[in-house]
Amino acid sequence: VQLQASGGGLVQAGGSLRLSCVASGTIRSIKDMGWYRQAPGKQRELVAVVTSRGTTNYADSVKGRFTISRDNAKNAVYLQMNTLKPEDTAVYYCKADISRIGRVRSDDYWGQGTQVTVSS
Repeated sequence: VQLQASGGGLVQAGGSLRLSCVASGTIRSIKDMGWYRQAPGKQRELVAVVTSRGTTNYADSVKGRFTISRDNAKNAVYLQMNTLKPEDTAVYYCKADISRIGRVRSDDYWGQGTQVTVSS
């Protein structure tokens, strides 16, 4: 199983970016899918998560600016980021709780990370 993230880049404050993450491999089902970020010198933190039924949860710092969504048919999760601020600068990672074909339990899988830089 692999998660491939894309969509990062350099943007001015107030701008927008859309991150995408697609899971591939021997996937039986996916539970929660989410986005995390890690800024230099800081711990990795949760940005947003979406359950298999579409329930969402956001970090307080991004509420009202970021929107997480998923496409179950494509095993994909997206993060629409609007009104970006310099403090949103970080490496963004996607994570998915995946049950593989032939296995009962699920495991967390991480994408490779994509850099988001917001200039002031």
